[in-house]
Amino acid sequence: MTAYNFFHFHTKIDVFATQNWYATAGNWDCDCDSCRNFLQLAKRRALPPPVLDILDRLGVPPQKATYVCELSSNEEGHVYDFSYRIAGCIQNGEQTAPVSQDWGSFTCFHEIYPFGAPGFLEPHFDLGFSARLPWILDEPE
Repeated sequence: MTAYNFFHFHTKIDVFATQNWYATAGNWDCDCDSCRNFLQLAKRRALPPPVLDILDRLGVPPQKATYVCELSSNEEGHVYDFSYRIAGCIQNGEQTAPVSQDWGSFTCFHEIYPFGAPGFLEPHFDLGFSARLPWILDEPE
């Protein structure tokens, strides 16, 4: 396992095991308009650059989120929570408060519910993001 520090979260990650799982995992597959919008943004790599940097470092495709939820929307955009399951562990405790950033927020947490990652190996944790994203689907919001 390799040590990674994301903001104030200290983690140990099995990058090889994580990449192997994502190599066979499907894309986020909810077909509601909000999730389809997120999926198109992820496929186009239109997520905040720090999110893409973290996912790229770990070899995780952005469109293979293991959880996606639109929380709210207004004229400024759509606020999404989304996460990715990672093989490894959080070194500095469980479920700490999100770290606010100019693009949204980030947290590391341990989620036992499988969401989009059934059968994911142990130990694992989730990288959680919250960000305001644009609407890019042709369909009305």
